[in-house]
Amino acid sequence: MESGNSIWSAAVLLFLLMDPIGNIPILLAVLKGIELKRQRTIIIRELLIALGILVFFIFTGRPMLNFMHLQKEAVTIAGGIILLIIGLRMIFPKPEGVMGQTPGGEPFLVPIAIPMIAGPSVLSMLILMSQGSPGNRVSLVLSLVIAWIMSFIILLVAPALIKVLKQRGLIALERFMGMILVMMAVQMLLDGFKQIL
Repeated sequence: MESGNSIWSAAVLLFLLMDPIGNIPILLAVLKGIELKRQRTIIIRELLIALGILVFFIFTGRPMLNFMHLQKEAVTIAGGIILLIIGLRMIFPKPEGVMGQTPGGEPFLVPIAIPMIAGPSVLSMLILMSQGSPGNRVSLVLSLVIAWIMSFIILLVAPALIKVLKQRGLIALERFMGMILVMMAVQMLLDGFKQIL
């Protein structure tokens, strides 16, 4: 029973770190202008890529960082920089959209798979969890899959929200989430530098 509780506890924690509800406005902004059916295909593809990256990171995260001589703080700071750029582009939009020019007019890998789902906070937590119980990685993978399924369901229905929010509501929400993202990015950068210092 304790094992089951720890799996669900880890799943809830990972779900909160993935923050699919908070990511809905970013997702809608990134996919704006793409037809609804294609949006669903992109979301499924990006979420599957993110799951693959996260599972891969459970088994290879710490050795990979050690091999490249990267500290956990570097992952946090890099994620903060990416979020800062995305946040600023949401506040001060350009005609080409939040992510600039994208091949085929749609995002690939960035920013949906990384850093929205497979973000620095989730990657860091997976490293800490796998380090804390290296022999229990199967349970950690199960926790990750549970959190991913919950996020998958929420993000898959997100494009339908544009019908409720309308264009003005989406623009207002996009600006607001841009400001929140900038604050989160600054906090992430501060945390990274604080850990180094």
